[in-house]
Amino acid sequence: MKALLLIDIQNDFVPGGALAVPGGDAVIPLANALQPRFELVVATQDWHPAGHGSFASSHPGRQPFEQTDLHGLPQTLWPDHCVQGTPGADFHPALNQHRIEAIFRKGTNPDLDSYSGFFDNGHRKSTGLADYLRGRGVTQVYLAGLAADYCVYFSAKDALQEGFEVFFIEEATRAISVEGYQQARADLEQRGARFVAANEVF
Repeated sequence: MKALLLIDIQNDFVPGGALAVPGGDAVIPLANALQPRFELVVATQDWHPAGHGSFASSHPGRQPFEQTDLHGLPQTLWPDHCVQGTPGADFHPALNQHRIEAIFRKGTNPDLDSYSGFFDNGHRKSTGLADYLRGRGVTQVYLAGLAADYCVYFSAKDALQEGFEVFFIEEATRAISVEGYQQARADLEQRGARFVAANEVF
């Protein structure tokens, strides 16, 4: 069975949001059009408590996008984003949510960042997404959402590690940086992910 994973299509990741991905809102019409093609649609949601350790504002004197160490893991410091209960953490209002059967929230531990929809960055705790998909009989996952070189990339990498066939729908993602995406794409291809055009899904 195939599942569509919609990764972090939230207000803070689109233009005008706190951590906007260039052209991030362009993925939404395609994400909506893809949903009826799948028996199962699942979404992930970045869901940080206020004062999260990945926020530059939690580290006096540090600026967004600087690198640091967070409890033994390398960490990019981000602007405050997707804080629980704020409009920025909400799914974009143009995203059709009627077919989303389950939402997996991540980044809830203030001491650990979590790019992947499957695990935190230290692989210390599972979100339960892999078990949920296996329980539904899913063998293939198709990914769309934001950002291609961070949360979509790490979700794809973990999906491969968990034994799923992974299909990355390129037009349905946008990246923070071109270079970052090229590196992510090369790594995923090496690991066995397939990059597909949306018309192959349709």
